Amino acid sequence: HRGAAPHAGHRGGANTSTREFHAAHERMMRNMALPYTGDADVDFRVQMIPHHQGAIDMARVALRHSKDPFTRQLAETVIIEQHRGIAEMQAGLARRR
Repeated sequence: HRGAAPHAGHRGGANTSTREFHAAHERMMRNMALPYTGDADVDFRVQMIPHHQGAIDMARVALRHSKDPFTRQLAETVIIEQHRGIAEMQAGLARRR
């Protein structure tokens, strides 16, 4: 992410939205800290589910704090698409059991 503002470890004087983004990011990283199975199909899905949930959580932060219509529309789209992706990955995992 070239040009993106640093995030992890840079909380000095953070406002409410920054604290919420940081909390969502840390929660996502904790939820992705799962053991690998050695099955690339399973491991990819298992890792991507919390990654997609992290995107949903960050989009919700954006909706709470953003004033820009494009950002708000993008956040709404992210929520819809990431929920769809999670459902598809969960269904794929269920079929493998």
